Amino acid sequence: MKRMAAAASIVLAGTLPALAQSCDELWYQRNLIYKEAGYCFKTANAIRSFGNAGCRFDNQADVPLSARDRAEVDSIRSMERSMRCAP
Repeated sequence: MKRMAAAASIVLAGTLPALAQSCDELWYQRNLIYKEAGYCFKTANAIRSFGNAGCRFDNQADVPLSARDRAEVDSIRSMERSMRCAP
């Protein structure tokens, strides 16, 4: 839990572009936001990484993200596109 909180604080502090050096790191940061908001993951990789304990939302569009989290997800997705990360 400490790792998730620390990673989330890095994202919220707006330092992600300087720290994220790989597609895997971007993927992790983006999905960490969804995990903390209660998303139920579907892929084996995400379930292995985050688990689904306590999840509440099956549809990603239903996950209640703050404006700040939504902007961070959008920023991460933009970086993933620019780096040509696999979807």
